[in-house]
Amino acid sequence: MALTDDITILSNVPLFEGFSDDMLRLIAFGAERKTIAANHPLFHEGATADSAFVITSGRFKMMHRDRKGKPVKLGEAKAGDLLGEMAIISATNRRMTVMAMEDSEVMRIHRPMFRRMMEEYPEIAAMLAKRIRTNLGAMLGEINNMASRFEENPSKI
Repeated sequence: MALTDDITILSNVPLFEGFSDDMLRLIAFGAERKTIAANHPLFHEGATADSAFVITSGRFKMMHRDRKGKPVKLGEAKAGDLLGEMAIISATNRRMTVMAMEDSEVMRIHRPMFRRMMEEYPEIAAMLAKRIRTNLGAMLGEINNMASRFEENPSKI
């Protein structure tokens, strides 16, 4: 895949909205390309996470294990989706297992490279902080809505 194709894919990833072409070029140039064969994992639940993945082609199944250890499908991801975005910002563990449903390709974005970009372009850190605050606010709003429903009807708990 050409660098210009990678930049086009990255420009459509919501986390990178507002990034300049130069910023996207740096991400694309610094990313590692990986091919994942059908029915092989991209990563496993509980593993240490040090990178995020942008799917450039193919489809992936996202799963986690329930309390009894049984796999539960959470959904699917396709070309243009970003998986494991928190890993490029801070140390974390994978919250799910992601398995290729067909031969697929991804761009692996390593945390150290992304952090260097934030140092070189402080506006990236500002954009991400704003997005995280917005997402956190929306999530807290949803939690408050759920909590108020349980307070109105405690038998649902």
